[in-house]
Amino acid sequence: MGARRQRRKTNRKIHSRGRGITVILKRNLLALALASAGICAATAVHATDRDAAPAAAATDAAQDQTSTTTDTKDVAAKKQAEAEAKKAKDLSAISVTGFSKSVVQAIDIKRDADTIQDVITAADINGLPDVSISDALSRLPGVTSERIGGQSSAINIRGLSGDFIETTLNGREQAATSGSRVTQFDQYPSELINQAAVYKSPKASLIEGGVAGTVDMETVNPLSASKQYSANFNLRGSYNDRSKETDGAPSNGYRMSASFQGKFLDNTLGAAVGFAEMYQPHVADQFNGLKYNPTAVNLPNNQVLPGQNYTSEGFELQQNGGTERRKGYMATIEWRPSDSFRLKGDGFYSNFDNNSFGRGFRVKTLANGTFTDPVVQQNGAITGGTVSQNGNKYFTVQTTNDDNETKTSVASAGLNARWTGGPWTITGDVGFSRATSDFTNGVSWGLPFVGMGTASPAVVSDESVTYLLKNLNIPSLSFNRGYTNLNEMALAKVGVYPYVYKDKSRAARLDVRYDLTDNGFFSAFEGGARYSQRTYSQDRSIWEYGNDFGDWENSGQAPLALSNSNSHVVCFKGNLSSFPCFLSINSLAVLAANGLTPNPGKEWANDWTQIQSGSVDEDILAAYLQADIDTQVGGRRLDGNFGLRMVHSSQYAKGLQNMGDGQGVPLTDDRGVTSNNYMPVRRGKKYTDWLPSVNLNYHLDDDNQLRFAAAKVMSRPPLNKLLAGGGSWIDGNTYNMWGNTSPFLDPFYATQFDVSFEHYMPDQSGALSAAFFYKHIDSFIEDQTINPFDFAAAGIQVPINPATGQPYANGQYQTAVNNDKGGYVRGIELAYSQVFNMLPGAWKGLGFTGSYSYSQSQVHLTTNLAGPTQKIGLPGLSPNVVNATLFYGYAGFDTRVSVRYRDRFIASQMSIDSQTVYYAPETVVDFQASYNFGNGLSVLFQAQNLTDQPTKTYFGNEKQTGTLQWFGRQYYLGFSYAL
Repeated sequence: MGARRQRRKTNRKIHSRGRGITVILKRNLLALALASAGICAATAVHATDRDAAPAAAATDAAQDQTSTTTDTKDVAAKKQAEAEAKKAKDLSAISVTGFSKSVVQAIDIKRDADTIQDVITAADINGLPDVSISDALSRLPGVTSERIGGQSSAINIRGLSGDFIETTLNGREQAATSGSRVTQFDQYPSELINQAAVYKSPKASLIEGGVAGTVDMETVNPLSASKQYSANFNLRGSYNDRSKETDGAPSNGYRMSASFQGKFLDNTLGAAVGFAEMYQPHVADQFNGLKYNPTAVNLPNNQVLPGQNYTSEGFELQQNGGTERRKGYMATIEWRPSDSFRLKGDGFYSNFDNNSFGRGFRVKTLANGTFTDPVVQQNGAITGGTVSQNGNKYFTVQTTNDDNETKTSVASAGLNARWTGGPWTITGDVGFSRATSDFTNGVSWGLPFVGMGTASPAVVSDESVTYLLKNLNIPSLSFNRGYTNLNEMALAKVGVYPYVYKDKSRAARLDVRYDLTDNGFFSAFEGGARYSQRTYSQDRSIWEYGNDFGDWENSGQAPLALSNSNSHVVCFKGNLSSFPCFLSINSLAVLAANGLTPNPGKEWANDWTQIQSGSVDEDILAAYLQADIDTQVGGRRLDGNFGLRMVHSSQYAKGLQNMGDGQGVPLTDDRGVTSNNYMPVRRGKKYTDWLPSVNLNYHLDDDNQLRFAAAKVMSRPPLNKLLAGGGSWIDGNTYNMWGNTSPFLDPFYATQFDVSFEHYMPDQSGALSAAFFYKHIDSFIEDQTINPFDFAAAGIQVPINPATGQPYANGQYQTAVNNDKGGYVRGIELAYSQVFNMLPGAWKGLGFTGSYSYSQSQVHLTTNLAGPTQKIGLPGLSPNVVNATLFYGYAGFDTRVSVRYRDRFIASQMSIDSQTVYYAPETVVDFQASYNFGNGLSVLFQAQNLTDQPTKTYFGNEKQTGTLQWFGRQYYLGFSYAL
C-alpha cells in the first residue's frame, strides 16, 4: 500500500511534569498537523516567539496530555526553576524554520522524556519527502520500514518485526487491518497525525504489548494552538515515471487536505476538524521466483541426476499496476472550563481502497516437466535449463490475469477527562478502535488449446521453456511457442478468493497520580487499571471455474473462448522488455459473455474455507503501580520511575473441527449443502503476567545524561495464529489434524536492558547520543508437526472409530507452538542532529540529522523454501542501518535530501503463497524543495525514490532468485495556503 504526508509551524510552550518543570515544544495544531500539500514549514520563527513562550507556559501549565500513556501530568518543582530559566533563555536565542524546527523540537522532547524514546513531530512528517508516517519513523535510530508495492507500510524496531510492536493512537490500542496485530501505517494519513513517539523502554503506566517497542501517534489538541483561529488548504499532483511501461496503469494522482481549528469562549473551548484525501497510481515490473521442493528431476532417457536435487515450483513475470485511494477524517473537541478540569473527545477515521492487477506469465510446476541440460547449484538447487512438457500437461506455461481489490478502514474514537485538585490528578479514558479488511484475490489463467471451437478442446502438449537465473539480475527466458493467438488461447481457470478480517478493541482505564513537592526522593506515585475487550474474526470463501491445467473433462467446465473485445496483446517494456508478449484478458467480461457471475462462499467441498474461518476473543485486565523519582546522587540529579504492571489475559477462539464419520452436528454451507462431519469448538486459556520496569536518568551536567532501563515485556501472539479450527484425516486407526494455529499459544516474552548516553548542545541546536540495548526473547511461534499428539490432554475431542467403538488413536497434529528457540537481540544506536546556528549569514540554515544502528541476534529459525533445510536469521533484522538527512532553510526557501540504507533482512513476501525470503540491501533517496512567499502561500517540488531503488529478494543464496521489482520514481508538485 502506498505512503504520504506533511506539516507546518510550531510554537513552544513550557509545562511541568512529575519530576520538575521541563520544556516541551507544542504544535500549532491544525496549521501544523494538517498541512498536506507538501510544504515543509518555511515561515520564520522569530526570537520574539521564543521570548513569549515562558509567559504562555504559566497559563498552560495544567493543560495537555491527551494520552495517559505519554509523559506524566503537570506539577511545579521549585528546584528546577533555575534550570528552566536557563533553558528558556537558550531557546529564546534560537531562530529556526521549516525542517530545522522539527529537529529542535524532537531533541527537546527526547531530552525531557522519562523513558528511552525517539520522536517525530508534525513538522517532521509534513516536511516531505516522508510522504508516510512509516517513512518518517524509519529515519529514527533503530527503526526500519518494509516497502510493500514500493511504499513504506509496516516497520521494524531494533531488528524485530511488526508482530512485536504495540501501536496506539492518543494512547489507545489500535485494531489492525493486516489480519494479525501488525499495523499498516499507510492507513494513517500523515496530514492528520500531529506527533509520533517510539518508546524503546517501557514503564508500568504504558500499555503492554511492545517487545520491540511502542509507537504512539497523537492527533491535535486545539487549546494548545498558538493562533485563535487557523485554516489550511493543500493540494499537490503526482506523477510516476514507470507507469507508461505497464499497460492500463495511470500515471497521475493527487493529494489534498483541508483543516480548521479555533478557540472559543475565552479560550475554554477548542475544536479542530481535518480531512485528507489521496489518489495515486502504483506500478511495478516484476520477476518472481517460487520456492524449491525436494523432487526427483525428470531427464531424457530416464537418466537420474546424482545427489538430492531441488526444483523450483516455477516463476512469474508480470506487469503490475493499479490505483490507491484513501480518505481520512479527524475531529477533536476540547473543553477546559478551569485549570483543574479538562474534557476532550476525539475521533479518527480512514478508509483505503487498493485496486491492483497483474498481467504476464506463470511457469508452473517445473518438476513435472523434463529437464535438458539442467544448471545445478552446489546445494542441489536447479536454477536453469530447458524444461519440456513431453505430454505431461501438469507442467505448463500460463498467461496470468490477476485482479485484486482491497478495502480497509480504521475508526478510532475516545473520551478523556482529567481533574486536578492539589497534589491529586485523576484521569479517566474510554475508547474504541475498529479495523476491517476486505481483500479479494481474483486470478485467471489462459492456456493454449488445440481444437478450440470443437466439443473437445485439449491443452497443447509440446510446450517448453529455456531459462537461466542470474542472481539478482534479470534472468534469461524464452518459450518455444507464442501465447497471443486468439484462435489457440482460452480462459482455462478463474478463481475468486475473498479474505475478510474484522478487528475491534474497546477499553476503559482510570489513572490516579499523587504529586510530591518536597520529598527529596519521590516526585509522585501513580496507579491505575485498564480493562479491554478485543474481538477478531476471519472469514474465507471461494468461487472457481475451470482447472489450473485445462483438465476440464471431469468437471465439465470447458475452457472459454477469447475475442478482440475481451483480450488484447501486451508486450513488456523497461527492465523486462526481453520477455515475450502475452494476452491481457478481461476475465469478468469473458465470464459475462458466457453467462457466469462469481459468487464466492464457504463450502464443504473446499473445507479449508470453513476451517480457516473463525473468531478470537480477548479480555484483558491490567493494573499498575509506579513511583516517579527525582533526587540527587553524588550532587547530580537522578530522575525516572520504577513500577510493576499486572496483566490478566483471557483468550478463547471459536471455530470448526472436522470430526469425520458423521460425528459432528448438521451444518449447512453457503451452497446449501449440509454436512454432519464438523463440530463447533471453543478453546483457549487464561494466564497472568507480572511485568516490572525501571527507567533511570542521571544528569551528569546540564548537557549530558546517562540513562538506564530494564523491564520484562510481552507481545501477544498474532491474532490469526490463535484460531481454533482444525481439518482432519483418518489413517487406519489414527486421527490426524491440521490447522497451523492454536488458541493455546503463549505471548512472546522478553527481558530487556537499555543504556543510553545523550549529549545536548548548550544552545539547544543539536544532540549526540549513543545507546546499547539487549533483549532476551524466551521463545518464538512456529508451525510444527507433533506426532503423536495427545489430543485429549489438550482438550481436543477425538472421534470414535465405528469399527472398534473406541476413540481413534492419536496421530499427528499440524499446529502452531511456542518453540524453545529463544535468544538474544542486541545492538547499538548512534545518532547525531545539528542545526548549524553558529555559521555566518545564510549558512545558518544548514543542518544535518542522521543515525547508524547495528543489531545482531543468536536467534535462528529454519526454512526449506530454498530446498535443503537451513537456518536463517531473525525476520526483520538488518545488521546495519543508516539514515541521513541534509537540510537547508533560509528566507522562505527550504530543501532537504534524505537517504535510508538497510542491510539484507529476512521477511515474508506474497507470491502464490507467502514465502520467507532474504531481502537484498537497499538504499532509498528522497528530495524536496519548497518556498514560502510569506503571505500564507507556499509551493513545493518533491521526488521520492530518486534512484528507482528496486526490491530484490532471494532464497538460500543469491543464485536462487526470488523477486526483482521496480516501482519507479514518484514526483509531486503542489501548493499550500494557510490562514
